[in-house]
Amino acid sequence: MADWLTRYRNGQRHVVWQELALLGDVRRSGRLEEAQAVCDEMAHRARQNVELIVERLTADGFLFHDNDDEQTPARPHTPPTTEAAAHVEWMEERLGAVPLTLSSWTRIVGDVWLVGTHPRWQTSAGSDPLVVEVEGSRCSDASLRRYVEDEWQMWQEDGSAGVFVLPLSPDHLHKDNTSGGDPYGVVLPDRRVDGLFSWENGMTPFVSYLNRAFQTGGFPMADGEEADAREVTSRLAQDLLPL
Repeated sequence: MADWLTRYRNGQRHVVWQELALLGDVRRSGRLEEAQAVCDEMAHRARQNVELIVERLTADGFLFHDNDDEQTPARPHTPPTTEAAAHVEWMEERLGAVPLTLSSWTRIVGDVWLVGTHPRWQTSAGSDPLVVEVEGSRCSDASLRRYVEDEWQMWQEDGSAGVFVLPLSPDHLHKDNTSGGDPYGVVLPDRRVDGLFSWENGMTPFVSYLNRAFQTGGFPMADGEEADAREVTSRLAQDLLPL
């Protein structure tokens, strides 16, 4: 079998992801390092996309803010801290196996928060802007880790709760400062290469969700919006790298 990383870089991404999915438990496959290399490449491409989207939104005068009444200014992209790899280890120890794509995102991309308001698209916060916060580095303390611990504990105590979803993002209503549903996140534990991302449209592979987000410039529910929104998202998505 040809080298996965080379084929991925050469554009055979869909087939490579299919073959990686067939590994099942990647830690028992004997090809962990090869698979991780593909996931790390994916994350480098994703980070480039995030940085370009943030640069373009900033140039537009986009106001990045919290999902609160005050619209408190927020940092849209926080690169991984020096503790990112240790955070992945903590998740593995506390919550079970973490899919390789989530590990790569945590160590290479960092935390992303694209909630805000565009000067020519006032409803942008309602179009499900991309949010993936694993380390919780926008917070000044360990509040996100405590939140995850509490969610994990409640899930363990509720035997009928189904799968555990590691919370990574508010749902699309909470992003728009409206009472909504459960947060988006990745199902854990998962010993496969790519994990399942639980969001508004059900469960989908994490990379598939990211590709959809980048195809719309970081706003995956912008379809059907007004002309200004379509113009903005089309320009944001221009030349972004497919994962």
